[in-house]
Amino acid sequence: MGVILDSVSFAIDGQAILSTVSARIPDGAVVGLLGPNGAGKSTLLRLIAGIEAPDAGTIRVGDSDVAALPRRDAARLIALLEQNASPGVDLSVEQVVLLGRIPHRTGVLGSFGGPDDQRVAAEALASVGAESLADRAWHTLSGGQQQRVQIARALAQQPALLLLDEPTNHLDVSAQLSLMSLVRHQVGPAGLTAIAALHDLNLAAAYCDHVLLLNAGRLVAAGPPREVLQPSTISDVYGVEADVIPHPRDGHPVIVFSEPAAYFPSPFPARAAKSSLRPPDTDSMTARASRTEDET
Repeated sequence: MGVILDSVSFAIDGQAILSTVSARIPDGAVVGLLGPNGAGKSTLLRLIAGIEAPDAGTIRVGDSDVAALPRRDAARLIALLEQNASPGVDLSVEQVVLLGRIPHRTGVLGSFGGPDDQRVAAEALASVGAESLADRAWHTLSGGQQQRVQIARALAQQPALLLLDEPTNHLDVSAQLSLMSLVRHQVGPAGLTAIAALHDLNLAAAYCDHVLLLNAGRLVAAGPPREVLQPSTISDVYGVEADVIPHPRDGHPVIVFSEPAAYFPSPFPARAAKSSLRPPDTDSMTARASRTEDET
């Protein structure tokens, strides 16, 4: 399901976090939300999810104005996987995934976890290749396994829009690639759209159809990774020099960074090199020469 951001602004205690952000996010795409720390990525995801309301502007998911949706309806439409989304108590993997069924319970105090919910949870686990983990305790899983299970929990909500806040943090390279490939394969056939806040520009270039680049709360570029991730744009936003080259296998952009020496000068002042050789002791040499003359 597509998303339209129309002049979205948001501030906290008078400090602007997002300023007049406007963009169209394609239906059935994997979208990378990029930008330095403090650019406003996590805040924008929370606004799209309906957890916070913008101070100005509107956010539409499909035909729905997110700010006007009741919380439960928003949770049925949009699933947000936040950073550090671990359960507060120790649960089994199946129980964690069943938490995604809460928006579908009947009534405020209605139950969930019945046969239909269990079927949906099992299908969600199978879709991420984690069905064998169903009976495992959450705390026994690796970081990569936990992220897969959290995606299964989000999919159990049966959303049209999946939001992921830095889902590859603290994962090794293999787990990062596996997770992004998993997201890639979940999107499209069932009408699901995914927006992932990412720090790794190369992951975005490899797996995203579209990227939004934020800097200091403003949208500075949007479009396919090949168009947005240009050396001049990367330099302006991140303050680093970079070369962009085609991947040797499929041609997608690969960003090669240079050390930002101008931005991170050495904290230690330069010192003159010290010689390891000691200067000759002329007094000792003179004394030895005098004793030699006396002996002869």
